[in-house]
Amino acid sequence: MSAYTIVVPDSGILQRVCGTNDSNLKLIESFLGTSVFACGNELSVDGEDEEKTRKFRFIVDRILDEISESQDEFTDTDLVRSILNADLNGFAQSGAGRVSSADRALFDRCSISVPGGVRKVYPRTKGQAEFVHSMRSFDMVFAVGPAGSGKTFLAVAEALRLVLSHQKSSIVLTRPVVEAGESLGFLPGDLEDKLNPYIRPLYDAMNCVIPRETVRKMVESGIVEAAPLAYMRGRTLNDSVVILDEAQNTTVEQMKMFLTRMGEDSKVFITGDITQIDLPRRVPSGLLHAVNLLKNVQGIAVKELSSEDVVRNSLVKRIIQAYENEEKQ
Repeated sequence: MSAYTIVVPDSGILQRVCGTNDSNLKLIESFLGTSVFACGNELSVDGEDEEKTRKFRFIVDRILDEISESQDEFTDTDLVRSILNADLNGFAQSGAGRVSSADRALFDRCSISVPGGVRKVYPRTKGQAEFVHSMRSFDMVFAVGPAGSGKTFLAVAEALRLVLSHQKSSIVLTRPVVEAGESLGFLPGDLEDKLNPYIRPLYDAMNCVIPRETVRKMVESGIVEAAPLAYMRGRTLNDSVVILDEAQNTTVEQMKMFLTRMGEDSKVFITGDITQIDLPRRVPSGLLHAVNLLKNVQGIAVKELSSEDVVRNSLVKRIIQAYENEEKQ
């Protein structure tokens, strides 16, 4: 029997991969339907089945990424189950049965590896993988979906990949400032302090992918810029990745202004959740208008995510589904 072997950096890391009493290893064996052998600092599997070998390599690589991200003792079998179930079988959430080889290939291609990053980012559903593929295939992408579907996080991760691999020169982050009970002008501090609560989720996403010190240096050097949407007027953004988050709260006029800021060699990612529009009544959402108007324009992609793509706490998915069911009644 020819074996396919992965050499793990040291025996301590191998022990963490295997889990307490080989609990993780047993989960992997059950998933693959074949034995996995641990010897020294090596993990081996029967190399004659190409599909099982590919799955084995992907699973171990993903677990090693999780270990490098966390300094804690790696014994959480629930995390390994999530890798096996969400990451490899997530494409079958609709009940379609077996995952096609084309879907698996798409998933494998659409991981996001950021130079100098603390983790590799993996799409966890087919919808998320298609979103990443769209960002790489189109210069302007709309991502519409519920909270927790990964649209903002994946857009930020892809933007970091493009800039830190020197394919683009800067990242511009913007959000509409929608006042709900408090005026921005009454918040304490200068403009940066006032803007921080609105932009914080975008910085949080960055801090999950690259070291905080790297984020700080990119902001200080101007490689990463954050500004209110109103400050985009009159600008032309060249050789940049521009992210408009919470786009459901733009007006039609604001959205048109923003979209026409796009300059040469730039990419624009627009994310929003149409179930969380905070605009005054009778003020139409610029996101809804733009998606309907531009969905068939060449060079623009529109990706709609759903509750099936939610990867936060499982309770979030159930909450979203409950609201969706109420709306259908």
